[in-house]
Amino acid sequence: MKAMTLPAPGGLDRLAFAERADPGAPGLQQIRVALHGSSLNYHDLGIATGRMPSADGRIPLADGAGIVEAVGEGVSEFAVGDMVVSCFFPDWQDGTPTVGDFSRTPGDGIDGFAQEHVVLPATAFTHAPKGYDAVEAATITTAGLTAWRALVVDAQIKAGDTLLLLGTGGVSIWALQIAKAMGARVAISSSSDEKLARAEALGADFTLNYRSDEKWGRTVRDWTGGRGVDHVVEVGGPGTLAQSIEAVRVGGHISLIGVLTGVSGEVPTAALMGKQARLQGLIVGSRREQQEFVRALEATGIRPVIDRRFPLDRLAEAFQYEMDGSHFGKIGIEW
Repeated sequence: MKAMTLPAPGGLDRLAFAERADPGAPGLQQIRVALHGSSLNYHDLGIATGRMPSADGRIPLADGAGIVEAVGEGVSEFAVGDMVVSCFFPDWQDGTPTVGDFSRTPGDGIDGFAQEHVVLPATAFTHAPKGYDAVEAATITTAGLTAWRALVVDAQIKAGDTLLLLGTGGVSIWALQIAKAMGARVAISSSSDEKLARAEALGADFTLNYRSDEKWGRTVRDWTGGRGVDHVVEVGGPGTLAQSIEAVRVGGHISLIGVLTGVSGEVPTAALMGKQARLQGLIVGSRREQQEFVRALEATGIRPVIDRRFPLDRLAEAFQYEMDGSHFGKIGIEW
């Protein structure tokens, strides 16, 4: 069986196919899945470049989707032929967060999905949304579920709420689609006017170029008539947090889901306290939340925005494309 592997200490030029033993037949409570699609995330890029160290020979990619080939004894949730999609935290089934690291995250602490077949516990997957192909389904594992948890589970947004989304990557575009489906009004930022035009076509109500507007937090607050937005999906981290606090309303909510500008830095604590805003960190979500997300996707008809698809043997090229930052939405991998 072919698998894309990453020798230590990482680096895109070190990604290469290797032969791995076929995982065989599924055992008790397991399923065998023929994998056909994945999508790239910032976390995957950190592993691939070696910025986030992983085991020698690790199989990368946290997202995986494919077709069930066989089911083991005791499995009733899935049948042969079902399209399934992986879970970012395969051991976090339900309830409040129980994990705070990536020791059991595919593509990081354990082997990921850049391979032809896997045999895993059935609880490491959910059904894919009906009508999705493997690449589309794979986009929900990390980026889609992060946006869903931030907006629906944690912030509990409702029709008429106002949101600020930073950038036009996978999480932000998923958040835009979810928010519009729920009747919210959305402001979104980017350094590219072309990307902002695409966001408008998806329903964004207000757009701004943060390169030409350094005080974009105030601009967003002015858009709301001075009240501030109800919720911010904060993907930048320390370099953007001050402006996000400026943009949010008193008593609002900020989901801290990314560290694109760094892993540490100053937090304007007085401003945050004055806003009496809730700053909540989160990492993806549970299997139950993914199942709820899948039902919502089937009810609303939302389809993921996939900028470009690469074959698995061009995974290094796909990561380079991600590093260049020119994508809008998700980057897909298929085989």
